[in-house]
Amino acid sequence: MAQIIPNINQCLSKMTNGEKRFARRLESHLEDDYLCWYDIPIGRDRRYPDFIVLHPGRGLLFLEVKDWKLETLKRLSKTSVDIMTPNGRVTQANPVEQARQGAYSAMRPLQADPALVQANSKHQGKLCFPYGYGVVLANITRARLTKALRGEEGAHLLPEHLVICQDEMTESTDVEAFQEKLWGMFNYSFGKKLSLPQIDRIRWHLFPEIRVGDGQGDLLNPEGKLFEDDSTLPEIIDVMDLHQEQLARNLGHGHRVIHGVAGSGKTMILGFKAVQIAENIDKPILILCFNISLAARLRHFIAERKLAHKVQVYHFHDWCGLQLKAYHCSVLPGEEPYWERQVTSVIHHVKHQQIPRAQYGAVLIDEGHDFEPEWLTLITQMVDPATDSLLLLYDDAQSIYKKKSGLKFSLKSVGIKAQGRTTILKLNYRNTKEILQFAYRFAQEFIPAIESDEDNIPLIAPESAGATGPEPIFKQFNHPLEEQKDINACIQKWLEKGVPAGDIAIITPTISFAKTLSTQLNKAGVNNHCLYDKATKLNYRPNKTQVTVLTIHSSKGLEFNRVILAGIHNLQFVTKELPAQVRLMYVGMTRAKSHLLVTASETTAFTERLVELVAP
Repeated sequence: MAQIIPNINQCLSKMTNGEKRFARRLESHLEDDYLCWYDIPIGRDRRYPDFIVLHPGRGLLFLEVKDWKLETLKRLSKTSVDIMTPNGRVTQANPVEQARQGAYSAMRPLQADPALVQANSKHQGKLCFPYGYGVVLANITRARLTKALRGEEGAHLLPEHLVICQDEMTESTDVEAFQEKLWGMFNYSFGKKLSLPQIDRIRWHLFPEIRVGDGQGDLLNPEGKLFEDDSTLPEIIDVMDLHQEQLARNLGHGHRVIHGVAGSGKTMILGFKAVQIAENIDKPILILCFNISLAARLRHFIAERKLAHKVQVYHFHDWCGLQLKAYHCSVLPGEEPYWERQVTSVIHHVKHQQIPRAQYGAVLIDEGHDFEPEWLTLITQMVDPATDSLLLLYDDAQSIYKKKSGLKFSLKSVGIKAQGRTTILKLNYRNTKEILQFAYRFAQEFIPAIESDEDNIPLIAPESAGATGPEPIFKQFNHPLEEQKDINACIQKWLEKGVPAGDIAIITPTISFAKTLSTQLNKAGVNNHCLYDKATKLNYRPNKTQVTVLTIHSSKGLEFNRVILAGIHNLQFVTKELPAQVRLMYVGMTRAKSHLLVTASETTAFTERLVELVAP
């Protein structure tokens, strides 16, 4: 069974009857190594082919589906057709020409990619896979079409090999015959199959919104339309995998909740959703999170895609302060900390209509596990009811700011309509299998994976996506100076091996130890950026030439190839605070994508547990 993206059931409301029938035929009459996309904009021109079909051995096919009836066709030429509609006679493009132009436009950037063209043959410089285009006439049989076209001249206007007719796409149609009709639309074929990296490169070009990290370029031009900038093509590209793309495109409208383990791609999906929404609405979009440094990283992500004029990114308390300032509202008096009174003041002024509701076309919330119920109640009021678009991302295993785990309230009680709109992500893409097992084995005694109904937040046991790497290392030292010296030596060794400084992070439980380690790196001539106060966190930008030094709290939502989790003896093993401390350890460990070193210079119950984990 072919995979169709988005899922057919997600698209039924906007599909024509002919598109529905053809989609089900693709699903039932093609094998599971076929990929199909429905009504997704592609390339620089953001054209919307009805269907795209990709097969490793067959190539790439662009299809237009028409629900026309023969009696409504009044004139047909090489370039256009006149159709009778309820609104009168309308001139449209000849569907074959429409499909041809769409295919040529989509293929242009692929033809400029050295990884997708032939290098050593008489066809050097040509694409290394076939592509084609065609038309589906869902309500016209082959016999009636042939009769209507009246001979050779008419057949040139809708060539037989480029058209699938109503009686050639029925449920009873032979599978082989159906596939032959599809692949008859190609002018040539190759024997060599596309590799998985080549398939990902094709997706990278066709759908720039699924690109991960650098490489999306300017996603919006001044007119607000998506396009791709491929002036310099990277040798190595990174895209969402098909499962992540399917999930992101299936999210749909309304309120959505994603419960995901660390490293499952929650923030990446949030970014995809922001880009997708930005293309379709004019009202501002709001992204909120709890962590200052994560907000800075998300802001950088949005700025890279030239979306800052449409998408606003704040950590929650900063947003509250800006709301009070923008609407000239005072902070209520009281004995609580100022930041707490900022929140209660915004809630108060919204209630009394001094701060307006429905300010945003969409609100996307990362780190939902760190938000209080009254915060979420406030935020849901900021969504424009006309669009009613809200996305909440959550992982209770990373809830490090609350004394108790799990939500003690329902999502419905805070205005989030999650019934039937929740998704659980158990697959971890960030960490190697070794790092994930190490972190989870350490934490599972204190953070048991439990089930929950979809209106509450569960604790989820992570599953590895399969990447492997070296086992995590734990080093116990007798003195902090020994620990610092070893950390410096490790950093120097990695840098000498050619590891980019930006791939490395030192993460500590305390600000004081982070500043100490940053000073030691400076003395050793290692360029680094230490996130120790609000200013340094707000100014955080991923930099390939700088090692990042930060606390565990500031590291939430971030990831690095190599992590040194240092000074973990500073986590106090107090029974009352134990779950929170274990969560901190779990968050710190799962920032590492491939290499993890944990260090301590005192013996604690945590270090004893780590010794057990690394023992042969």
